[in-house]
Amino acid sequence: MSNNNETKGIWKVIGASSLGTLIEWYDFYIFGSLAVVIANQFFPKTNPTAALLSTLATFAAGFIVRPFGALVFGRLGDLVGRKYTFLLTLVLMGFSTFAIGCIPSYESIGFLAPILVLVFRLIQGLALGGEYGGAATYVAEHAPVHRRGFFTSWIQTTATLGLFISLGVILMTRHFLDADQAKSIAKFNDWGWRIPFWISSLLVMVSIYIRLRMAESPMYSKLKSEGKTSVNPLKESFGHKANLKMVLLALFGATMGQGVVWYTGQFYAQSFIENVCKVEFDQSRTILIFGILFATPFFVVFATLSDKIGRKWIMLSGMFLAIISYNYLFTSLFNIADAKQKTEIVANTKIETTVKVIPNSTDSIRKVVTKSYFTDGMSMVNTKTDTAYSTAGKTTKKPVVAISKTLSSSDYWKMVGIVFILILYVTLVYGPIAAFLVELFPTKIRYTSMSLPYHIGNGVFGGLTPFIATLLTTIYVDNKIVGLMYPIVIAAVCLVIGAVYISNRIDPEVDR
Repeated sequence: MSNNNETKGIWKVIGASSLGTLIEWYDFYIFGSLAVVIANQFFPKTNPTAALLSTLATFAAGFIVRPFGALVFGRLGDLVGRKYTFLLTLVLMGFSTFAIGCIPSYESIGFLAPILVLVFRLIQGLALGGEYGGAATYVAEHAPVHRRGFFTSWIQTTATLGLFISLGVILMTRHFLDADQAKSIAKFNDWGWRIPFWISSLLVMVSIYIRLRMAESPMYSKLKSEGKTSVNPLKESFGHKANLKMVLLALFGATMGQGVVWYTGQFYAQSFIENVCKVEFDQSRTILIFGILFATPFFVVFATLSDKIGRKWIMLSGMFLAIISYNYLFTSLFNIADAKQKTEIVANTKIETTVKVIPNSTDSIRKVVTKSYFTDGMSMVNTKTDTAYSTAGKTTKKPVVAISKTLSSSDYWKMVGIVFILILYVTLVYGPIAAFLVELFPTKIRYTSMSLPYHIGNGVFGGLTPFIATLLTTIYVDNKIVGLMYPIVIAAVCLVIGAVYISNRIDPEVDR
């Protein structure tokens, strides 16, 4: 068969599959991108740190249920086909994302608000658990074996591009709400954050229309016409010792480490820049946007290379580089924004104090805003808010302190460079992994078999990274990079198992 015939129509397949997967990742990651705003909307405001941790835990819950989605929809995909299964996951994802944007705030409906958020977040997780395996399998089964890494790499870019688009939509929404920056921030935090969730419904409708016009995978259609599809995909995937061994090897030798590198390089990096380095909202997002923009082409570069030299050492090299350099890179991020290492222009410091009397009370809310400027061009706003009690016997609560730093141009681009390196590691581990997983399992149980280790590795080990890392920083408050212990240890274990047990051989008989 000629190369032209092998690849005929593949770009149409990739485009249709990638668009739907991109939208699902967009839906899934909006929640994480707006973690701080959502914490303020759906959880009590009395303890901002606890609210943020609760939001990150809800974010992580969506990852934890992804393996269950992989089982449910993977089984369905192997029984009835790839096309209609990941069409269903798209509908579920779109519905739950739109619904989150409609939930009233905690102040309106109390604890029902976080409960509803959790429910729809779990539906998102279930849907995504069925989406990725279907899309990756669908593209791989259309692609020629010797170029499977290259063609599936376009699906791999959708996860990062979904995050990229979610960040871009959030920034544009915030700036379009009002020309005045202070007013736009207030409007966005109050109700404007819902708009990115609602936009999802429009994107989903377009993707549903495109996917309805797609044909079934040729390999699956051939199996079905020959009556060789699996009767019980779950039993064949996990009840047979040889296949179960490959599932466990895929999890502990590849996807587990890939998952923590992925979420450390993108989500924890954003959380660290915003919550530990205290870089202001716009800069913290655009730093990640530029890092993603510059690094995304390398998904295709490394996946294409894996077609020539094998998948194993490319993926493991990304884990190795992350293990040996994470501490240095994140310490560098912190030092770039550390006011203690800069020279303040004391004469330029501005302090503004406002006192607002609480209605029907003699108590008042006092806000002290200190604006500091530094010789390297960085500026910092320190906002301290507390309640001044006039009633005898009441003690003043601990002030709520919010810090926001605006980096100089040179420091801003230094951070972009570091984030680019972090995401470059992501492209190494993630670019070849779809082709790697597809080639481990036979066609008739491929959807089920590859989906489970992928979503446990990414959903459980990877998805918990922002929550566990942030939690560690609240326990060991003097160590700003202690959160990195978790991804480094997980990646190190995976690196050893993968190096010893994974084969670098591409199996030409995989499509059996």
